[in-house]
Amino acid sequence: MEASWYSQPYPPEGASAAEGIRNQLGRPELDLLTILVRESAQNSWDARIPDSPKPVDFRIDMWTITPAHAGAWRTLLPAGAPTNPDHFPLRNTLRHPVIRVLAVSDRGTRGLGGPTRANDAVGADRDFVSFIRNIGEPRDRALGGGTYGFGKGIFYLLSKSGSVLVHSRCRTPEGSYETRLIGCTLWKSYVATERGGDRRYTGRHWWGDTSGDVVEPLVGAAAEIAAQRLGLRPFGPQETGTTVVVIDPNLDEFEQPTDAADYLAETIAWHLWPKMIETDGKPPAMRFSVTCDGVPYEVPDPRTTPPLHMFVKAYEVMKGGQGRDLACLKPKRHLGRLGLDKRIMPALERSRAKELLDIEDVVHHVCLMRPAELVVTYRPGPKPPSIHQGYAGVFRADESMDEVYAKAEPPTHDAWNPHSLERPESTYVATTFRRIDEALNGLLSLNGNAGQGASTVALGAASSYFSGLVGGAWGIGGATDYSKPGSTATRSTDVDGSGGRGRRPTKKGRASGGATVDGEDRDDAGAPYGGDSTPRRRPRVQYVGDPYYEDHGESTLLVQEFRLPVPGPQRVRSDLAVTLPGTGGRETDPPLGATMPVLVGWQDASGHVHDGDPCVVEGSEAVWRALVRPAPDTMTEIGIKVEAVKEQ
Repeated sequence: MEASWYSQPYPPEGASAAEGIRNQLGRPELDLLTILVRESAQNSWDARIPDSPKPVDFRIDMWTITPAHAGAWRTLLPAGAPTNPDHFPLRNTLRHPVIRVLAVSDRGTRGLGGPTRANDAVGADRDFVSFIRNIGEPRDRALGGGTYGFGKGIFYLLSKSGSVLVHSRCRTPEGSYETRLIGCTLWKSYVATERGGDRRYTGRHWWGDTSGDVVEPLVGAAAEIAAQRLGLRPFGPQETGTTVVVIDPNLDEFEQPTDAADYLAETIAWHLWPKMIETDGKPPAMRFSVTCDGVPYEVPDPRTTPPLHMFVKAYEVMKGGQGRDLACLKPKRHLGRLGLDKRIMPALERSRAKELLDIEDVVHHVCLMRPAELVVTYRPGPKPPSIHQGYAGVFRADESMDEVYAKAEPPTHDAWNPHSLERPESTYVATTFRRIDEALNGLLSLNGNAGQGASTVALGAASSYFSGLVGGAWGIGGATDYSKPGSTATRSTDVDGSGGRGRRPTKKGRASGGATVDGEDRDDAGAPYGGDSTPRRRPRVQYVGDPYYEDHGESTLLVQEFRLPVPGPQRVRSDLAVTLPGTGGRETDPPLGATMPVLVGWQDASGHVHDGDPCVVEGSEAVWRALVRPAPDTMTEIGIKVEAVKEQ
């Protein structure tokens, strides 16, 4: 079977121009690659096989057409195409010395089955005509992610020539398997001069079997042979699904395809994480992968990747007993459930995927989703008082409200716009935002009062600023506070050089930050405070940089690096306290109902964590790390004291 192109002329009754179809996505705020991830995964999820125990396999592959297949691309695809490259730019694309493609594939889905002609698609099974021929079909699955199918336009927008190949395998009504292959181009309407005069064309083109009165896909053996010649991934004997190949993809601002692959992997995690996690003892609903020229690019695990792990926790809270039911009172309606997670956290590393979502140095967002559990958007809430404190929330609409929220979405499904609805539906969506804001204000206690169930001490509204007691170059200090302009960290200096908290040792034996040498304390120069014993260098603490937050599994710890530069066995112990904002007071004993910082351990240069406080270590130039679990909603002070271990 010889495949060729068919270009759609305007029929007497009229038709949709290609430009109108391309423009139905509007001017989205998200970039094309992000929309591709969201829309194609949504299509794959809606096409999943009901009651299948296996996850939907979703993958994005980019590759350069190899010399073994390039000839087939240049001979099979131009056949019958318009000769004017302005009307059909794929011609020029296929002449390039290098042809690149991007393929979005799903397996464990229905494939594009049903009739191949739109006028025959009168039943429920009409996936092929909905994706290939028709525009604006309403969704055919209850609680599905898509609404009117405009999202498939992203495949054409991403291709520089507006051209894709669609390779699918489905079940026939008789129960057998059928492979289908068709090409589609969506470019611009045009007027062509022909023998009978000028003729207008819609700018829509299909590549396939043109032997009949309507272009049909290649089917069966013909489709499998053509796909093999083009180098497309084959289907297994009992495998169904769809691969959409975008020819010559526009990779936005990425100069290298490898950079685009990294971005796609991170984007998948941010927009599809609800499908990546185990829930209720069930495996993940979808499995994701990204490759570029055969090299895999790991998709981040949302359970272990900050700050996505906070959204996972909020999702679990939402589903559990601590989740909140949100309701509209007038008219009375249950809207959905909300889960929140608040914690101390390190400042976020910037990335393009996060910045596109307006998530930069701190996470203070609520993930909105419908019952299909596909991310709609991340709605920002009030910023916490510190970049080291963040919160994440998840709101999932109730199933009875799915149609309302679906109608509030634009074609790209990335927002809920109450102004696009009539009452009372607009009231439901607006009330949803108001209820979420009320919950966030209570979470942060922005009115200055302690949160419900908290101590009567003014901890609830305090910032999570921190203070490392860094005494200039040496010592632990503790008398003079200073901070850089704009800094969130207060620091202290050692006033008298004794290594104590603003005081000198007054008796023999252990002193704060001092040393015991033959029963006598000695100063920094090694001279004794009394007696004529042989001078010994006095142990000291050298702080390395400012304290910082770091994730350790499920916990976020405050880390202070330090050295013990004087050789010899030494005993170090922590001196932890909190400072209440606005009081300047230092608390070492927890008030009733409050928590205090806790030393988790001492981590040596090899990464081993030593328990015990105090702990005996050997002085050297090696960098140690004090790991502290800070007290929430306070300024945590870290001091480190050291004394020599008397040799027996």
